Amino acid sequence: VDFSDFIEYLANDENTKSIVLYMETIGNARSFLSAAREASMTKPIIVIKGGKTDAAAKAAASHTGSLTGSDAVLDAAFKRAGVLRVEDIADVFEMADILSKQPLPQGRRLAIVTNAGGPGVLACDALAKNGGLLAELEPTTIEKLNKVLPAAWSHGNPIDVLGDATPSIYANSLAIVAEDKNTDGYLVILTPQAMTAPEACAEALIKYASSTGKPVLSSWMGGPDVAAGAKALREAGIPCYAYPDMACRTFNYMNEYRDTLESNHQSIDMHTQLDQMSEGREEAAKLINSIRSTGRTLMTEAESKKLLKLYGLPVTACEVAQNPKQAGEAADKIGYPVVVKLNSTTITHKFDVGGVKLNLHSRDAVEKAFVEMKESVSRLASPEGFEGVTVQPMISLKGFEIILGSSLDPQLGPVVLFGMGGSLVEVFKDSALGLPPLNANLATKMLHQTKIYEALKGVRGMKGVDTDKLKEVMVRFSVMVVDHPEIMECDINPLIAGPDGIVSLDSRVLLHGPEVKDLPQPAIRP
Repeated sequence: VDFSDFIEYLANDENTKSIVLYMETIGNARSFLSAAREASMTKPIIVIKGGKTDAAAKAAASHTGSLTGSDAVLDAAFKRAGVLRVEDIADVFEMADILSKQPLPQGRRLAIVTNAGGPGVLACDALAKNGGLLAELEPTTIEKLNKVLPAAWSHGNPIDVLGDATPSIYANSLAIVAEDKNTDGYLVILTPQAMTAPEACAEALIKYASSTGKPVLSSWMGGPDVAAGAKALREAGIPCYAYPDMACRTFNYMNEYRDTLESNHQSIDMHTQLDQMSEGREEAAKLINSIRSTGRTLMTEAESKKLLKLYGLPVTACEVAQNPKQAGEAADKIGYPVVVKLNSTTITHKFDVGGVKLNLHSRDAVEKAFVEMKESVSRLASPEGFEGVTVQPMISLKGFEIILGSSLDPQLGPVVLFGMGGSLVEVFKDSALGLPPLNANLATKMLHQTKIYEALKGVRGMKGVDTDKLKEVMVRFSVMVVDHPEIMECDINPLIAGPDGIVSLDSRVLLHGPEVKDLPQPAIRP
C-alpha cells in the first residue's frame, strides 16, 4: 500500500472533503503523481513534507530506509500534480478547512478592512512577503466609501474604518468593496476597542460568507474578548484567525493552490505540437545508440550540438578537425573570427586544460592554437584526452547567459532546469525546475520563477528577448529528454538569449552506459 492507494480511496470517499498527507519520501513517484493529478480535480490535496534540513533528511532516511531525493524537485512535482505543499502543521489544517468552505481567488489582489492601522500595515507586509498584492481600489469605490465612513478614514487600502466602527460600518464597507473589480479577496480585521462589539460585527458579516463569489477571511484579535465573534464567523464558513498575518499567509497559499491546479492535466501531444520532429527523433536515436554501443558515455561537443540541432534547437556551426591544416580549412569555411575548442570523449571542463581559444582572426592563428592546445591538454591532462578540435564561429550576439539543462532525480526521474547561466551559475543559483515534458504554459511558469526573467523582458535600454522563442526552445529540449531516456545529464551553458536571437554556445551530454538496461522514465506520463 502506498500514497497512490490512499489518494484513490479518499478521492472516492463522499465523506472526505480534503486529503491531507504527511510525507518523508514520495515512494512510487509515477503512481503518486498519476493518482494526485486525477484526485486534485475534485478534492484538495495538501502535503507537508519532513526532511527539508540536512538533519531532518537524515532522520527521515533512517526512519523510512528510503532515499528522499531533492526537495526542490518535489516542489516542482507537487505543483505539476495539483498538490498544495505547506510548511507548518497549523497550515495543513487551516488550508484543509478553508479550501472546503471558501472559493479560490482568481488573482492575488486583497482588500483589507480594519479598525486599527497597525494590524492593517502588518497584514500588508505579510501579504507581500509571499507574492500577494494589495488591491488598488477603483475611484468609484472610494467615492462610495466616503459616503458611509467617517471623514478621517484612510481613503485607500487598507480601509481603516477607525476604532469606533459599528457593525453596520463593517458590513457596508465589505459590501462596497466586494463590488470592486480590482479585488480578488477580502480580509476583515477587528481589534477590541472601547466601542467595539466583536460579536455583533461578526454577525453583520455572516451574510457575506458566500455571496461575494470571492474568498472572505477574518482576523478577530483579542483572545477571550472576541471569542464569541470568532466562533460565529467560523460556524458561518468564514475562516477566522488570531492574527492577520496568518490570514494573509492563507490567502497566498490559496493563490499558490490555484496555480497548481492550472498546471494540472496540461497534456502535451509530443508528436504533433512541434513541427518536423519525427525524422529528428530517429536520427537522434541512431546517434545515441552508436555512441553507447562503443561503451562511451560522454558525447563530444560536436555530437552534443548535432543532437540538439536534430530537435530544432539553435546551435553554432561546429566543424571537427584532426590536424592544424584541417582546422585552418574549417576556419576559412566558417569565416573569421572563430573559436577553437578541445574535442574530447573524456575531458569535460575544457577551460581547465587550456582547451578553449577565443577570437582567432586568421588561419595562422587557428593552426597555432591547434598546436598549443594539443601541448597544453597533453601536459595538464593526458595525450589521450586530445582528440582534435572543433572550430566554431565567434558569436558576437549580445544577450544574457542562460543555462538549460536536465539531470536525474533518484525518485522523479528526468528534471529540467532553467535559469541564469555562465561560469557563476552555481554561485547565483537563480533557477527553476520542472518535470518534462513541458508545454508553453509550463515553460512560462518556470520563466516567471527566476530573477533573470525581469532582465529578459528588457532592462537599461536593452530590448527584450523573444520569450515565445525561448519557451519553444525549452519545450523542444524537454521533449528531447523524454524521447531519449538514455540521456543521464544534459547542459546547454551558456545559451545566449538576446534581442537579436537565441543560440547555444556550449553543450554537454552524458549518457547512461550500455550496462544500464532499466532506463529511468519521466514521472509525468505524457
